[in-house]
Amino acid sequence: MERLNITLDDEQAEKLSRLADRMHIQPGTIARSLLSNALDEADPDARNVAALLDGIPGALARAELGREQAHAGETISINEL
Repeated sequence: MERLNITLDDEQAEKLSRLADRMHIQPGTIARSLLSNALDEADPDARNVAALLDGIPGALARAELGREQAHAGETISINEL
């Protein structure tokens, strides 16, 4: 099993919390189940990856910010993590 940390915006975190409360389980449990289901349904075909990424709100802006930060030297080497 591999650990993965995910940051949710306030609206998503509140929705997850409400779902967990309704189901009487921990938010992490429902999050794992939802993520697992989404991954099971995701099409790994490379032709569909662009459409999947385009469906993520703000993904392009975050990628561009990451590129700008990398060019400005505002990154950390993966070996330093």
